[in-house]
Amino acid sequence: MTVLFLYTEIADYFLNCCKQLSASANVHIIRWAVNKEAPFQFDIPKNINVYEKSNYTYIQLQQLIEIINPSIIVCSGWIDKDYLKLTKPYFNKIPTIITCDTHYTGSIKQKIAIILSRLYLLKIFSNAWVPGNSQFSYVQKLGFKSHKIKTGFYCADLNKFNLVYSNSIQIKKNNFPKRFLYVGRYYDFKGIKELWNAFIELQNQHPNEWELWCLGTGNIEPIQHPKIKHFGFVQPKDLEPILLQCGVFILPSKFEPWGVVVQEYAASGFPLILSNNVGAKQIFLEENKNGYLFNHINTNSELKNNLKKITELSAEQLNTMAEYGHALAQNITVEKWCNTLLEFKNDFRKK
Repeated sequence: MTVLFLYTEIADYFLNCCKQLSASANVHIIRWAVNKEAPFQFDIPKNINVYEKSNYTYIQLQQLIEIINPSIIVCSGWIDKDYLKLTKPYFNKIPTIITCDTHYTGSIKQKIAIILSRLYLLKIFSNAWVPGNSQFSYVQKLGFKSHKIKTGFYCADLNKFNLVYSNSIQIKKNNFPKRFLYVGRYYDFKGIKELWNAFIELQNQHPNEWELWCLGTGNIEPIQHPKIKHFGFVQPKDLEPILLQCGVFILPSKFEPWGVVVQEYAASGFPLILSNNVGAKQIFLEENKNGYLFNHINTNSELKNNLKKITELSAEQLNTMAEYGHALAQNITVEKWCNTLLEFKNDFRKK
């Protein structure tokens, strides 16, 4: 089996899935350049073939794909028009799979997409692969039949984050770290300013020992506060020493179609505080069991209340949350991810 991924911005967790896949398939990835605002340094396995899209003309990409001779094509969304044109000749010959992490909101733009999909996307892609049920519903509206859609497209590197859990669980039982952790870009849609404001307000109204550690960069200037620490962009390989010193993970996004970090930090043994707009909540957060949700419309008051709830919990209660979340994180695995690709191929043969 030869799998070709037409990808936008690759990530560590995606490469981990490809590494597992490469044990039983030839893996080729055509990708966009690395985002300057998230300059990840990737350790790409030698048996995975990666091509920089910007190094090829459209004709050269066509020729490259002919040489690769894929038995499956997986395309990340429909934002790249070249990818759509490159995939179309393979429709009905091999599984051509579109991925989508968008929820259905009923916006005018989405309603137009639903009309255009039937005229366009359904003549390019045989199947859709999505993270969860919210996205399943949307691609159904785009015209894909239920039996043509599979979930579980995003999968964390569980080996890596389960190891963090193993290395930290005894430390947390002895002395649970009183530090909230945010990992993400410093952009308005991430809700980072609201997080800072809620944390500072809580400290002013109910002083406590907890700190807030933030990892990331963006166009928002880091706020200065004695209990807020900024680390800038941190490469994945350098994360663990920081994670061992933190206790609760927060993702306050106003817009977050999924958020693989939710699975990563649940696996690592972090109780969670998530905005209700974080897609991954549907699988990896159970209210009061391993964390809390807040409504992004009432971010300041609800987020502050959730922060306060955490500060009032005992170490034993926090560790119970950590164990529960760690178990939830095992619901999507890289083995299931690889098997799903095989299912796409087998289903296509049967049609």
